[in-house]
Amino acid sequence: MKKNKTITMILIMAVMTTASGFSQAKITVKGSDTMVILSQKWAELYMKQNPATSIQVTGGGSGVGITALINGTTDIANSSRPMKQSEIEKLKARYNTLGVQIPCAKDGITIFLNEANKVQEFTIKQLSDIYQGKIRNWKELGGNDAEIRMYGRENSSGTYTYFHDEIVKADYAASVQSLPGTAAVVNAVKKDINGIGYGGAAYAEGVKHAKVKKDANSAAFLPTAESIGKGEYPITRFLYMFLRNRPTGETKKYIDWILSSEGQMVVTEVGYFPFK
Repeated sequence: MKKNKTITMILIMAVMTTASGFSQAKITVKGSDTMVILSQKWAELYMKQNPATSIQVTGGGSGVGITALINGTTDIANSSRPMKQSEIEKLKARYNTLGVQIPCAKDGITIFLNEANKVQEFTIKQLSDIYQGKIRNWKELGGNDAEIRMYGRENSSGTYTYFHDEIVKADYAASVQSLPGTAAVVNAVKKDINGIGYGGAAYAEGVKHAKVKKDANSAAFLPTAESIGKGEYPITRFLYMFLRNRPTGETKKYIDWILSSEGQMVVTEVGYFPFK
């Protein structure tokens, strides 16, 4: 009889253990390709410390993440730009909420050049003229007599939108080659001596960083922790997490951890900059 009771207790414990596995907290994160590496590192470290939580991270671009948030298919939308008014209105119409914006890191949009390119720095105006197609040859900037080949992000990207709105401030030239992700932009510039691209600082491997200055009379800066922290690098932006409502439960614990000193250490390790 005692043996039967023991077997019964083991079976009950096994069922309880299995059931606890199904009750695992799940958090979905989708959006900015700029933030994918950072978000994956956050998720990996947090899940090691909190094995009862499952975090799924996917990219696709800021616009894709915000659309998923509106459609109810992600818990957190990563974005390298603020939400557009049209997106806020859609969120309000569906959920009667304006959403919650949480700055979680800073990024200096980096201008990528091939390592063999002689050009070292740009003004904001020069970058605008390049991507509008007004400056077409590197010799106009002190470089070789060669056509400038421009690489950029696809229009679902928050980086594309930010660079358009804050730097170019006009239509991109038709000759800009749109690529799916900052890693692809870096790879293109790495292979093209006459190429130029832009994207998140964490992806700049095997290419040269160009200095950027506000205007011809200003000092030029590289995107470093010091220049971004002091507000000296002129193409600095926040990276955001968006939610439909104020976070609760495990999602709140996860976001609180991201904003903690430990979570912000990951920001620095990946190559971005703490949000404070």
